[in-house]
Amino acid sequence: MIEKVNPAHPDKQADRIAGAIVDLAYTKNDNPKIAVEVLLGHGNCHIIIETSEDFKKDEIDLIVKRIAGEVVVDLQVVRQDEYLANNQKDKIRCGDNGIFKGVPLKECDKKLSKIAHDIYNKYPFDGKYILSDKLIICQSNVSSEELRKDYPDAVINPLGDWIGGINTDSGATNRKLGSDMAESVTGGGLHGKDLSKADVSINIYAFLKAQKENREIKLCCAIGDEEVDGIPYTEIVEIARDYINEIGGFEKLAEWGLY
Repeated sequence: MIEKVNPAHPDKQADRIAGAIVDLAYTKNDNPKIAVEVLLGHGNCHIIIETSEDFKKDEIDLIVKRIAGEVVVDLQVVRQDEYLANNQKDKIRCGDNGIFKGVPLKECDKKLSKIAHDIYNKYPFDGKYILSDKLIICQSNVSSEELRKDYPDAVINPLGDWIGGINTDSGATNRKLGSDMAESVTGGGLHGKDLSKADVSINIYAFLKAQKENREIKLCCAIGDEEVDGIPYTEIVEIARDYINEIGGFEKLAEWGLY
């Protein structure tokens, strides 16, 4: 049993905005410190950024407009907490406490991901999908009859056709972790954070290791750790950095998560 939502879902739009702001931070510094929270919906976008970097309001407005359209941006930027900053002063060390789990993807995970991508490529609007003993498709801005041509055995829009988007529902960062991580989901969200944060780097590392070794990977860490899973934390950060660079950045990660 698995769920996917597409990049136009309000929660994913919030994740994408947060990811794009982190991408922007990495144009200002090779190792920025940043944490972004986004609440989006009904004509408004509220953003709090805790960071080591300086941002102009115009830079953030352009990101929000590109992803969410014409909404009012309420922005608060604050400097990173001095204790957290000092933790990373001399070298990158683990940026938080956490428990993490990587799980090999199942065929149903891959199947639903492909279905979600295929539908979104054809209908790039708010949508969500579940695969259990049956396929459930909730896709906005297209008739159920049209969808049934490609998916005749699916349960499609059980409450009827709908519009969706940020004027129907609100969105917030890291609210669709099941969609992002399949059964690897733990308490730490992937989006809106720099690579020093364990929620980003160790989640990516554990997920990749689980796929490579085809087994469940369980890890834990404490803030300030210089070694996790028997290797330097800096090495885990670089593995995550390579992955992020390969897929095209933090916003790209926010679109679909890890699969």
